[in-house]
Amino acid sequence: MKAVTAKKRLGQHFLTDLSIARRIADTVDICPETPVLEVGPGMGVLTQYLLEKNRPVKVVEIDEESVTYLRKNLKQLHDENIIPDDFLKMHLDRVFSGERFMLIGNYPYNISSQIFFKMLDYKEYIPYCSGMIQKEVGERLAAKPGTKAYGILSILIQIWYDVEYLFTVHENVFSPPPKVKSAVVLMKRNGRTELECDEAMLKKIVKGTFNQRRKKMRNSIQQIVGKESQLLNDPIMEKRPEQVSIEEFIELALKVEKELA
Repeated sequence: MKAVTAKKRLGQHFLTDLSIARRIADTVDICPETPVLEVGPGMGVLTQYLLEKNRPVKVVEIDEESVTYLRKNLKQLHDENIIPDDFLKMHLDRVFSGERFMLIGNYPYNISSQIFFKMLDYKEYIPYCSGMIQKEVGERLAAKPGTKAYGILSILIQIWYDVEYLFTVHENVFSPPPKVKSAVVLMKRNGRTELECDEAMLKKIVKGTFNQRRKKMRNSIQQIVGKESQLLNDPIMEKRPEQVSIEEFIELALKVEKELA
């Protein structure tokens, strides 16, 4: 069967460098025996190495042409382990019958952030996540306070996961080549089991402040607590959002809750 045609609407860029595929697959060695769910396997370049890992492997693929290709060409991947579905609409707690699993993939760049926010909804089922994404997104995921890349995605992911930027991948190892470089990252659930503050309030503060990231925290917070609030005298209000750590954002959310109670 001929190769699958890359579809722009699905953000498909097929990896052609087998050594990189093997390096990505090797990230699952961090959690031996844990089942693996691969998102967007395409023609199975990464899948073939995952299948060597002696553990349950399932793949979810929205592209019908890719599903047909996998069924005909990757015989060691049984049909029942190919899920022809939209990852963003799936009930992930049902994939391995309630068992925890590792998420991996050469993720479609146009929905990579949505994939990771979906992961957060099922974080108790996903202790590890790895794979390839757009370099800019990888930098944002791993960014620390005080850096240009630090922002909404950095904070919302790092509340629950430790992120490691593993290596950069150049454009010429894909078909078709993307217009940007790529990154391979590894995310591991940290020790946080619950938030000390209201999560909705925290998200509101993080998104509100970073939507005005060049301004001091005071500008955004006064829109929540009012211009007369004594909270606006807090030293943190003199900072810009990229200077504020995750723990400081959580502490601020708690203070805002008390202010509004």
